[in-house]
Amino acid sequence: MFAGLCLSADGAFAAEPCELHRIAELQVTMQDLVPTVHAKINGRDAVFIADSGAFFSIITPSAAETHHLKLARSPYVVGGIGGDARARMTTVDTFTIFNQDLPKVPFLVAGNDLGHGLVGFLGQNVFHLGDVEYDLANGAIYLLRTQGDCEKANLAYWANAKGQAVSFIDIEDATHQQRHTRGEVYVNGERMRAIFDTGDPVTVLSPDAAWRAGVSPTTPGITYGGEWGGLGKGVSHSLIVPFDSFRIGDEEVQHTKLRVGDVGTGQDMLIGADFFLSHHILVATSQRRLYFTYNGGPVFNLTSTPAAATPADASATAAGAAGATAAVAADEHLDAAAYARRGAAETSRHDYQHAIADLTRACELAPAEAEYFYERGMAYLQTQQADPALADFDQAIKLKPDDVSALLARATVHAGRDDPSELIIADLDAADRVAPREDAARLGIGDLYLEAGKPEAAIAEYTKYIDSHDRDEVEVARALKARCGTRARAGRELEQALDDCDRAARRRPDDGSIYESRGLVQLRLGHYDRSIADYDKALKLSPRTAWSLYGRGIAKLHKGQTEAGRADLTAATAISPHIAEHAARYDIRPP
Repeated sequence: MFAGLCLSADGAFAAEPCELHRIAELQVTMQDLVPTVHAKINGRDAVFIADSGAFFSIITPSAAETHHLKLARSPYVVGGIGGDARARMTTVDTFTIFNQDLPKVPFLVAGNDLGHGLVGFLGQNVFHLGDVEYDLANGAIYLLRTQGDCEKANLAYWANAKGQAVSFIDIEDATHQQRHTRGEVYVNGERMRAIFDTGDPVTVLSPDAAWRAGVSPTTPGITYGGEWGGLGKGVSHSLIVPFDSFRIGDEEVQHTKLRVGDVGTGQDMLIGADFFLSHHILVATSQRRLYFTYNGGPVFNLTSTPAAATPADASATAAGAAGATAAVAADEHLDAAAYARRGAAETSRHDYQHAIADLTRACELAPAEAEYFYERGMAYLQTQQADPALADFDQAIKLKPDDVSALLARATVHAGRDDPSELIIADLDAADRVAPREDAARLGIGDLYLEAGKPEAAIAEYTKYIDSHDRDEVEVARALKARCGTRARAGRELEQALDDCDRAARRRPDDGSIYESRGLVQLRLGHYDRSIADYDKALKLSPRTAWSLYGRGIAKLHKGQTEAGRADLTAATAISPHIAEHAARYDIRPP
């Protein structure tokens, strides 16, 4: 039990003073824009996403297999970005969270492999136990309980202590059936119904809501925002769209941009982890209020890869926001873990200078902790500092030789520096020996094996992943595409390669790289008309792709279309001057 914090109502003493008690703490480590927390499943460490948008806690099918959990039928269908997913049920005999062993805890089993060692989502059946304080910038989520007359008290105690202005909005009543945190925000002055969802890395506005706010296909300044997946079988594409204003409570972001894409059914907007990182937030269900203060920096993540944060052109203007910073005083009495969590949060927001400083302090305080060296190495890597990154990965692997993430990171550095392939392959072989068969790291290992000139090993990695996952999982399509492309470039098992590309195309019909790989398979098989047709599809989706132009040019030359074939080869070379040399390594040459 944490010590209570005494508060007053409306600045005066209440009949029964309001006390706010921290009853539990979750230590949070940000992985990109994903807040992760540690728990245990039957005594084994398990890393979950802290997902305020999930109505119930979920374990993925691959994680259930890894932890040897028994599955039962369930009547539930879980909805989310990417569509719906049929859920099953499981019961964890002993689930450890908040340093307590809880017996017979039920979980839904659904969704796609999350990668990065993540096993699932902690949802509202956990966070609904009290008021919830989200201090992601400092790596913490707290469960709180109020005592006394707190109906009108300002519960944002951290701001009260600093004299910082606080914004708040009313939120809807939570029910057993509807536990989401919902409130109203305004886009271009139009009222929007929003869900506050830490499980979604980015804030997203629905297309219908964007239309209500005045956006049309002809709105100037729209750019592609990338794709991402959720629990469902599909992926969602997004656009980055300019807006005049976004307002929540007293805080307004003017002349900003927002991501527009799938938010699931029944809501206008998802307020994602990017907003939670840029604010200190208290969801006070006891008062039906959400309090927040601005930490500083970009409010939203607006990159074309939603899983990574970067400085944006959005800046908040609110009472008390000016001059606020996410950093805590350097002489604060933090332990190594706290410095590391704060450093991970700073990395996720691309504040690498402060991240490296905090992670360095963590390494100094806990020099035997491999994870801290790995995290600092990743921060160095993001700032193009390969030498210190490599030194940190070396130290992490020295401390923990079976650390798959560090092995892959070191192999990536060696590959980027054109170091001897033996160094790369040694790390990949080590990762292959220790990674679980179903681990998403298999895809990264395969990609690096291919880059190191070992297509057979790459195919084996993709096969391990494909064979250990449900065929409907999102990343299986990516693995099928990779295996098809590898077989195509190596000129082996072409009929199997064709089947791989066909299966991937059924799942991802808008992915041009699949048709590019299938075009090469057809080219090697001598099916020149089919090859040209596939390259046409690839180029329709991505017009300036050198490999598609080069392959189509060769296929046209085989068909006797000399002028058109040479034009494609010339266009390919203009985009990638060394493409003929690279293609020749795979025995891909004009006739």
